[in-house]
Amino acid sequence: MQQEQNQSQDELKAQSTISIPSEAIGTFKGNWKYCVGTGRLGLALQHEYLEHLDLVQEAVGFEYIRGHGLLHDDVGIYREVEIDGEKRPFYNFTYIDRIFDSYLERGIRPFVELGFMPKPLASGEQTIFYWEGNVTPPNDYGKWRDLIVAVVSHFVERYGLEEVLRWPFEVWNEPNLVNFWKDADKGEYFKLYQVTAEAVKQVHPDLQVGGPAICGGADHWITDFLNFCHEQQVPVDFVSRHAYTSHQPNKVTFEYYYQELTEPVDMLQQFRQVRELINESPYPDLPLHITEYNTSYSPINPVHDTVLNAAYLARILSEGGDYADSFSYWTFSDVFEELDVPKAQFHGGFGMMGLNGIAKPTFHLFAFFNQLGDELLYRDEQVIVTRRKDGTIALIVWNLVMDKANRVQELTLDLPAPAGEVFVKRQQVDEQHGNPWDTWRQLGRPRFPDRQAVKVLRQAAQPLLTTARMPAADGRLQLPLMLAKNEVTLIELLPVRDETASYAGLDDSLITSYSGMY
Repeated sequence: MQQEQNQSQDELKAQSTISIPSEAIGTFKGNWKYCVGTGRLGLALQHEYLEHLDLVQEAVGFEYIRGHGLLHDDVGIYREVEIDGEKRPFYNFTYIDRIFDSYLERGIRPFVELGFMPKPLASGEQTIFYWEGNVTPPNDYGKWRDLIVAVVSHFVERYGLEEVLRWPFEVWNEPNLVNFWKDADKGEYFKLYQVTAEAVKQVHPDLQVGGPAICGGADHWITDFLNFCHEQQVPVDFVSRHAYTSHQPNKVTFEYYYQELTEPVDMLQQFRQVRELINESPYPDLPLHITEYNTSYSPINPVHDTVLNAAYLARILSEGGDYADSFSYWTFSDVFEELDVPKAQFHGGFGMMGLNGIAKPTFHLFAFFNQLGDELLYRDEQVIVTRRKDGTIALIVWNLVMDKANRVQELTLDLPAPAGEVFVKRQQVDEQHGNPWDTWRQLGRPRFPDRQAVKVLRQAAQPLLTTARMPAADGRLQLPLMLAKNEVTLIELLPVRDETASYAGLDDSLITSYSGMY
């Protein structure tokens, strides 16, 4: 408390008053929760993975989930068996049925990424990740086409055409990088895309297929891709791209990867620029799906575990839907193994859920946004105010601080509110609250925390909840706020139904020590 009262010399304040209109200025789109990323699909066979997905779906309720490895050997779809001296394909759907059943039972549909290459069908031995996803073209495009037809046909047979028509099928992942596609060969990718897209459409012409699923820095691929599809009359139903905002690393160790970040507006500009490329293409009405985004593209960057990550992404969730039809946070869980099995409780993993069911600040960011309404009353670079269908107000405010200063933000919101008194509910995460990474650090950074430590970390992961009852005059509420460094706060204004008078003999003054001051 004393530290809060006596602000240090480097603690800076900014003050402002914002008047929020009573009438809506637009609609707040739900594009931010359309899809979420996952580690390779085979991880869905793990118990903790499904526990994390349950928690995320309860708090947020994403519509789709996208991950690598559908055709990887650990899922086991493609095998070759020798019959009468001839190698023939054998399709095994045991695991993928279990995985997709688990998703659909949790109210989330697959956003299907078609990759990587099954080893018996691969033309080379180049792989990526600890789990060795093969990134070479097929050694037989006919067998690849047959594989795609068989897989998609099986989905239709098992889940019904009406359901599968709602699943997007994306061809490969980041083929503009030599790590993900042999030699980053654009022409070879276009060939793969054409064969794959035509195979999907062979099952049913209304199934959705798209690409090229590139990362940033290669947007000429999008222009070339759409021109290729137009010139060769290749099916394309959506464009996909990835977005990260980290610079090249300034330090890399065996366990950690450190990078500086650009400002959040850089990611929004990436979204906007891709949207403009689509608008200028032969397919100006195609949807844009950002099928991966985060701050850092490394699964061992500690920024993912911090409050800053949540405060940084708040503006992306607020404004990203203006440009992209969906943008998929990479990823929902730290049950993730691109660079081997995680080596510690907090290890810089992408997930909004940490190991042992410990929610990170970014989890709460998404949970907070899920409480917003559809009517947009106000929005700027650090505030979004909405009205729900029941007429109540829900808003989120954040104070992103990307340097070492302990910069506090003070502002007053002049809000529409029902006449009389208003119940104000506030939940917040900041450097001191809802920050289990800091508690883990104070515990001595146990790699594999025991049960007692896990309990402590789960307690530390909860947002701070405060409530108040405030008067509203002439349909307006003056709400003063102070936001700590990297705070993200959700505020809900609810009507008060005062039933105090219905209690016979009620007298709070008779409670020992109660003074009415709290």
